[in-house]
Amino acid sequence: MHTALQDLQIFMSKGIEVLLGIRHDKAEQNPARFEPEQVRSKYDAQPVHRVIGAPEGHAHSVVIFNPLEQRRDEVVMVISNKPDVTVLDSNWTCVESQVSPEWQHDKKIFTGRHRVYWKASVPPMGLETYYIAIGFAGCEKSKPAEVRILFDKSIPFSCPSPYSCSTLEGDTAEIQNRHQTLTFDVKLGLLQKIKRVKDDSQNIINEELGMYASSESGAYLFKPNGEAQSIIRSGGQMVISKGPLVQEAFSYSKTAWDKSPISHSTRIYNGEGTVQELIIEKEYHVELVTHDFNDRELIVRYKTDYDNGRVFFSDLNGFQMSRRETYNKIPLQGNYYPMPSLAFMQGSSGHRFSVHTRQSLGVASLRNGWLEIMLDRRLVRDDGRGLGQGVMDNRPMNVLFHILLESNVSSTSNPISNPLPLSPSLLSHSIRAHLNYPMHMFVSKKPVETSARPPPLSFSPLASSLPCDLHIVNFKVPRPLKYSQQPIEDSRFVVILQRRHWDNSYCRKGGSQCVSVADEPVNLFYMFKGLAVLNVKATSLNLMHEDTEMLGYPEQFGDVAQEGHVLISPMEIQAYKLELRPHQ
Repeated sequence: MHTALQDLQIFMSKGIEVLLGIRHDKAEQNPARFEPEQVRSKYDAQPVHRVIGAPEGHAHSVVIFNPLEQRRDEVVMVISNKPDVTVLDSNWTCVESQVSPEWQHDKKIFTGRHRVYWKASVPPMGLETYYIAIGFAGCEKSKPAEVRILFDKSIPFSCPSPYSCSTLEGDTAEIQNRHQTLTFDVKLGLLQKIKRVKDDSQNIINEELGMYASSESGAYLFKPNGEAQSIIRSGGQMVISKGPLVQEAFSYSKTAWDKSPISHSTRIYNGEGTVQELIIEKEYHVELVTHDFNDRELIVRYKTDYDNGRVFFSDLNGFQMSRRETYNKIPLQGNYYPMPSLAFMQGSSGHRFSVHTRQSLGVASLRNGWLEIMLDRRLVRDDGRGLGQGVMDNRPMNVLFHILLESNVSSTSNPISNPLPLSPSLLSHSIRAHLNYPMHMFVSKKPVETSARPPPLSFSPLASSLPCDLHIVNFKVPRPLKYSQQPIEDSRFVVILQRRHWDNSYCRKGGSQCVSVADEPVNLFYMFKGLAVLNVKATSLNLMHEDTEMLGYPEQFGDVAQEGHVLISPMEIQAYKLELRPHQ
């Protein structure tokens, strides 16, 4: 699998060159000029960021791929070995950027490297190029973040250059952007409350990190010995860094173990017009890798003031939601449910607390207002359910959440009395898509001289962004001509479209850049830039049937071959065969 991933990255790197017009012969055997910005050392290791370093007067090009079907404005990050860098776009125009220290899961928390942030804008399903330059005289250097720190006095600490450092004082600390202010307990390093600027409302969060002792649990069974106990003690290390684009609170928590099993970061963004500025990013670094943590299960718990009556919602498969309710008549483990990508609570007033996740986890709401999520498990025994061993292959890993607080704009049903599942808002769908379809970054292997200034390099395949609730599930060539007996004039391409269902009790735009939804038909003929779409046919998902009446497609739009119109009902998935030719 590791070799397959590496080969795929090489293929993508060479594909970038073709799309940007750098590599003119697809069969050319020269090595790729780009390499992925994140790399895995082996199959079971976390991907790590490649460190960018260029000589004075040179720049590395960074190509960003957006896999989504809407234009994406997003604050992105690379790691640099030098803080005095400049960011430029493909036209060699200055881009505002920020540099912050890189923190790590260790008592010596500064790695010696630096995180460079800037706001990137990438066309839908397209590529955009930026440059990370050293010694470029025409632009300001990245602005250093201000650092405030509470550290263990037994460990020597010196402020990394070029940052200005001060000591965290008082019992609480804050980070904020133009939408929300977050308050932390400095002694424990945990999130306490969130204040929203728009309506001046405040919500208690009371983040807690705890562990279950589980002497009878296994890979399939969860049988804890009582309730989870908090593991965080006062006296850990905490860092607050504040810059123009990103503000972060990093905590290396003190626990009963000499090396803590967890550290975590909380980030908020200031990129105007981005989805990121509306969310709270939580990243937990978990290491249950020694025998000290045998038969332990690590959780994070948000003890909020939302009156949800122990009712919450989690997705089944990324496509639909299920209503979950906690019952006293069954044991604790029976009230845990799967959370593939999203869970949310809704209070009686209609306000929502949503947690979007990049990896599948378990979730529960054991008390009113609580949302508890399993982070990792280390179990010695086989539970007799087929695996034949315990869960002992733990590795260091990062668990990433995007937390969203929403207020309804119209009346909504009470989830406690309503037995039906509720749907995410359109903004929540957008956040989940950004989290599970991250932008891919590729860095040039060799830096270029800044005096050379290569021409602008970008690629934009779609004529415009698709509606916000329309998702391209797949776009593929199911049977390449080289391996197929089909006539050349037949349709070779397939596009599979899904329309998401969203709750209109919440703001449609939700502060994001959403401009349209798929209530009106989408015309496939005008979807692609510079390409003519021919021979459009509706087909089944397995590509075997083309009878639109049997497929249940709307009659008035069933024959897309003439006009190209596609109308999809919410929660539906449709497939279309088509042919693409360059415009004559």
